[in-house]
Amino acid sequence: MDSGNSETPGVPKNTKNTKNRFIQVQILGLNDFHGQLNITRKFNGRESGRVEYLAAYLKQRKAENKNTLLVHVGDMVGGSAPVSSLLQDEPTIEVLNKMGFNLGTLGNHEFDQGVKEMMRLINGGTNPEARHFEGAQFPYVCANVIDEKTGKLILPPFEIKKFNGIPIGIIGVVLSDTPKIESPNQLAGVKFTDEVKAINRAVAELKKQGVKAIIVLAHNGGSQSTPEATATGEIVDMAKMVDDEVDVMFAGHTHQYLNAVVDGKLLVQAYSYGTAFSDVDLEIDPETKDIVAKKAEIVTVYQDAINPDPEIKEMIKNYEAKVAPVVNNVVGTAATDITIPRNESGESALGNLIADSQRTAMNSDFAFMNPSGIRADLQAGEVTWGELFTIQPFKNNLVKKTFTGYQIRCLLNQQWQQQGIVRMLQISGLKYTWDGTKGDGDKVIDIFRADGTPIYSEAKYTVTINSYLANGGDNFSVLLEGTHQVDGPVDLDVFENYLKQLKQPFSASIDGRILKIP
Repeated sequence: MDSGNSETPGVPKNTKNTKNRFIQVQILGLNDFHGQLNITRKFNGRESGRVEYLAAYLKQRKAENKNTLLVHVGDMVGGSAPVSSLLQDEPTIEVLNKMGFNLGTLGNHEFDQGVKEMMRLINGGTNPEARHFEGAQFPYVCANVIDEKTGKLILPPFEIKKFNGIPIGIIGVVLSDTPKIESPNQLAGVKFTDEVKAINRAVAELKKQGVKAIIVLAHNGGSQSTPEATATGEIVDMAKMVDDEVDVMFAGHTHQYLNAVVDGKLLVQAYSYGTAFSDVDLEIDPETKDIVAKKAEIVTVYQDAINPDPEIKEMIKNYEAKVAPVVNNVVGTAATDITIPRNESGESALGNLIADSQRTAMNSDFAFMNPSGIRADLQAGEVTWGELFTIQPFKNNLVKKTFTGYQIRCLLNQQWQQQGIVRMLQISGLKYTWDGTKGDGDKVIDIFRADGTPIYSEAKYTVTINSYLANGGDNFSVLLEGTHQVDGPVDLDVFENYLKQLKQPFSASIDGRILKIP
């Protein structure tokens, strides 16, 4: 994870006298944490992540500037590791509280357990599975989610923080496409509005209150392939349309690196899972109350570069003890690492293994697995139930439907979506070729059964998918058209049982199910 700096072009370096006049403000940002409290990931051969290390980095940075805010950009929970998810994600909120976060916004995954449970984690309360929970000790803001009954926002659109008497307005928005990627019953009672319009309304109100330094927390994605590359993605398009009084936009959702200036706005995103955070440094002129300089760094949370925070470490140890009896149950042994990364054609070894488990369980012709539902690699050696949960944390039920060969072709072509988004389904029971030179909607060439028998347009085939995909999730609208639906068991249970039945130690590989030509 490369670090990089972005500075506002055209702003001259300040002399010592003028810089002393400016107020130095630091904003430390976290996005797409997904409750990965005790999960270590590797980058450049070095271990990164785990929240006790993240906390140590944030504490170190915070000590460098008394004018510091800790903010998050949504998806703090949802798709969480067992240490958080099995305890109703309360541990993640408690850890954010302990780290001293000042403000947050919503991501689409905050809605995973429904609006009522989301608001319980924010405001406190009880549910049938948990004791009373105090909730977040910091405010959440969101300017584009409306209660359908009252017509009012479910959260304040912005918060104003003051440093040396100078106000900074911080606006929050969540992805307006959330209804396309969340189950409809989880979103009952709320509607989502356009992010740019919501931001600009909030900016207008802040201006009325005399606020000129404005930050946006937007759970919308962007990315750069390298620190020098051109920024792309939805947040880039938004930056060009939001009011120019906005100075900085924290991004999320795509789990990518982003540190660039677009239309005068500094855009940042720090990967995901607590493996990195963004450090934005601002200079504010106390006379004009406006930001006169801004720069950012994306900081990787390398474990070997800092000592873990002892208090947070103890909290995680206690959470782990609570879930240990379930999490540590061994279900099999992996001969090698079985990983998420896809080859150039779009095929993943872990994706193949999961899709095979689902097709076998439902005795269908084919199976399709959404890549966003596979959240971690499977490591070589003993495999525990907790590791499987971390890989497939959403507890979706399997569904078998009947489709024509033509509908299957349409489904595969729907993998290439708007704004350059590609969602390569992982497959079982079939193989196909596709041509990257052809336009979207027409990339798929030949489709066969696994044995090489052609798939015919008018013929009917049984297909296993999870309930998320069955509801048209990830914009796979063709999957709404299936007939003769048969509901099945939970995907995690299926995966566990499948691995237990394999010859041990088991393995999986990329075996040519998807082939890009030429």
